[in-house]
Amino acid sequence: MSKAFELDEDRENRLGFEEVIYGAAKDISALSDLLVELQEAKKNALVTKVQREKGEVLLSLFPSAFFHPPSGIFMLQAKTAASTDQPKIAVITAGTSDMGVAYEAFYTLQYMDVPVDIIQDIGVAGIHRLLNKLEQLQTYKILIVIAGFEGALPTVVGGLLPQPIIAVPTSTGYGTAKAGETALHAMLTSCANGITVVNIDNGYGAAMSALRILKII
Repeated sequence: MSKAFELDEDRENRLGFEEVIYGAAKDISALSDLLVELQEAKKNALVTKVQREKGEVLLSLFPSAFFHPPSGIFMLQAKTAASTDQPKIAVITAGTSDMGVAYEAFYTLQYMDVPVDIIQDIGVAGIHRLLNKLEQLQTYKILIVIAGFEGALPTVVGGLLPQPIIAVPTSTGYGTAKAGETALHAMLTSCANGITVVNIDNGYGAAMSALRILKII
């Protein structure tokens, strides 16, 4: 019987980063088989969007692994910031409700050995919190800006700061927030020139966009 998956072993040579596993739609059996194969090959693995129940089972099977339930990030081997360099990427959140998506971006970049900071809860509902951080924000090369509700924060940041900005809409918000669609549409129609927008709750995609930009800066 053929395997249910085929690792893209040449991806790192082509793109500069290895294959990352999308965990939400894979069952525990498929994920554990894949992780055993990588472990036997003495490789690490990053799995995204792992539901809490699956993550806890996988941790029992791989005791030295790392799992962060709010972000759904699972690593076969925990990674810590390997570099003492000043972080070149900041992950910014409008509110604490966006932290799961923020940590998905944070741990993805950490896995890729990129120093990164999180600056949380500086949304436009208390604009002074953002203004108080402007001097610090100017020190980063790339800004990942995460917001739900009406998704205004990337536009405001894009009107104040010159760096590449990657906007991430989240599914946070009441009623007409429509599980992130309102924030997504707002970011796509932003009047701030040149911001990039990824899909709803896609902290991983934002991190990989930032990584591609950072590699050519």
